[in-house]
Amino acid sequence: MKYKRILLKLSGESLMGDKQFGIDSAVLSQYAREIKSLVDKKVQLAIVIGGGNIFRGLQASEDGMDRVQGDYMGMLATVINSMALQSALESLSIQTRLQSAIKMEAICEPFIRRRAVRHLEKGRVVIFGAGTGNPYFTTDTAASLRAIEIEADVILKGTRVDGVYTADPEKDKKAKKFDTISFNEVFERDLKVMDMTAFTLCQENDLPIIVFDMNRKGNLLKLVSGQKVGTLVHNEKPKARKKK
Repeated sequence: MKYKRILLKLSGESLMGDKQFGIDSAVLSQYAREIKSLVDKKVQLAIVIGGGNIFRGLQASEDGMDRVQGDYMGMLATVINSMALQSALESLSIQTRLQSAIKMEAICEPFIRRRAVRHLEKGRVVIFGAGTGNPYFTTDTAASLRAIEIEADVILKGTRVDGVYTADPEKDKKAKKFDTISFNEVFERDLKVMDMTAFTLCQENDLPIIVFDMNRKGNLLKLVSGQKVGTLVHNEKPKARKKK
């Protein structure tokens, strides 16, 4: 395997499938099977999942709700999704631990970095719920922060599209896909890969991001095996000086 320890970032919206709200059990089962293919290869895997299929704090604030209150509600939505994913994984006999940035002792562990790393070392899948535990931060930022804390090799951002394009491929048929692109070029082109806080964290800590289509069967295993899937976002390596 090319990557030993990864953080998988999933969007809450992806769990809806063809529904308008909530969780599609077929999508949940598919994701669980994809994740199992990595566990079977002894890859250490942590997961952060959004809550947009249930509640979006930012959208609620635009409708007049207090932003902080809305963000905390969004964090609770991520815990619901995390519990659903945990259940789906455990139905496949995968040992899973759910850690929350907000204390909820009855349903999950509190986030403790050393404990999370120990779970990974023992082959357990660790799901991080409730974002960072703070309002005004997205689950993208939570994914970047947790990936850095557990010293992951890469962030895999599962989306509906198969990589980063020059424009939105769902709106612009002429949009071209990048196989690799640097953090700086993403900034220069104003491409939307992650929110700015999350993206900057990855750049400053030299943590690569791979954007890929999570809904295509087998993509996850191919990617971790080293095959070219999606788009790799990384820091440019300094050019070697020519010897005089």
